[in-house]
Amino acid sequence: MAEITLFFSAFLAATILPFSSEAALVIALENEMNPLTALIVASSGNILAITLNFFLGYLLYEKYHQKITNSSTGRYALYVAKTRTTLALLLSFLPIIGDPITLASGLLKINFYYFFVIVSLLRISRYFAIIYLYL
Repeated sequence: MAEITLFFSAFLAATILPFSSEAALVIALENEMNPLTALIVASSGNILAITLNFFLGYLLYEKYHQKITNSSTGRYALYVAKTRTTLALLLSFLPIIGDPITLASGLLKINFYYFFVIVSLLRISRYFAIIYLYL
């Protein structure tokens, strides 16, 4: 049951809802959940949610493509996103700004494989660091 709670906490934390997966992770560790299990469960929930964010953004692109490309601001945003993709993705693990970056990545049609590898590794690393500091 604790694993399910941690999974959904990590999932919800990667959406725009104000939720703390870090607190849920520490509580799970306090309740003697195996650190490796906690890392896998929290990472899985978080990565599933950022993947959902990406594809929601992708769907928004299809809906708003005309508006984005017809606007000079939209074209500039696309240009900046394409030239600064790596920097933006490296900030995606941060609280508050990270989850909108995952949505914007889909909206701006960033290469999914590139997105998935970078963002997933960062999310796993964040949970690993929290577990390491806790222990």
